[in-house]
Amino acid sequence: MNQLYDVEQIYRAMGFHCPPFRITPDTSFFFPHSQYLTALGRLRFGASSGGLTVLTGEVGLGKTLLCRYFLRQLADAPDVKTAYIFNPKQSYAELLASLYRDLSGEEIRAQEPGALHDALYRELIRHAEAGKRVIFIVDEAHGLEPSLIEGLRLLTNLETEDRKLASLMLFGQTELDELLATRQLRALRERITVWHKLRPFGWMETAEYVNHRINKARVEGSFTFTRAALMAVRHYTAGIPRRINILCDRALLAAFAHQKSCVDLPLIRQAARETFGNVKTV
Repeated sequence: MNQLYDVEQIYRAMGFHCPPFRITPDTSFFFPHSQYLTALGRLRFGASSGGLTVLTGEVGLGKTLLCRYFLRQLADAPDVKTAYIFNPKQSYAELLASLYRDLSGEEIRAQEPGALHDALYRELIRHAEAGKRVIFIVDEAHGLEPSLIEGLRLLTNLETEDRKLASLMLFGQTELDELLATRQLRALRERITVWHKLRPFGWMETAEYVNHRINKARVEGSFTFTRAALMAVRHYTAGIPRRINILCDRALLAAFAHQKSCVDLPLIRQAARETFGNVKTV
């Protein structure tokens, strides 16, 4: 416990109210970059269209943070109700029960898929009659079994005479793209209305991202990264936000140890060797 307290003291001594580069999906650190804003716009369109929306990207590109930021926005919409699945490793019955619990706020005793499906249908009708749109959101969707994805597709088929009762959003790694490309899921693939893919940051975007997080966490002082250090960050991390956070956090602590008020190129090189092992030096 003392060790954790000492680390927090280090960040405060450097002028930060919290660690600028922690890797948890903290929505207060959302980076309003053009690609994320574009993704949010497409997610909103997918939510309003009632279709199937897919967002994919390599590990560490910020999918979960984007998902939670979008959920936070939806929470402020009075005509929207969401059900959020963050654990794809479950049976179809468990998935139905989880969706029902999110929509109703109650546990359900039924255990058979048929009974769970009927209960969920009644809950969807209730929300439709109240003028609410229901959105099923699945994070880490690349971990879903094809049978579960097909089950979710069937849920989005539920409708009244004039509207769909629920729309579906899948967030996942690039393995989800491969899964959706299989013949087994061709019926679901034809229902996709929005399919957006995240990409790594370029040189300038990496610098903007690092400075954004520094400024978000800063309380006082002028701690910064040199231009050469920022260029090296892009080189060592390939523009992947999670890797950027890990590298920059290591470099910050090294700067404190060396009593420096900025992260320079030598500190980034040192941090890259300690973090990623044998790397090509810039």
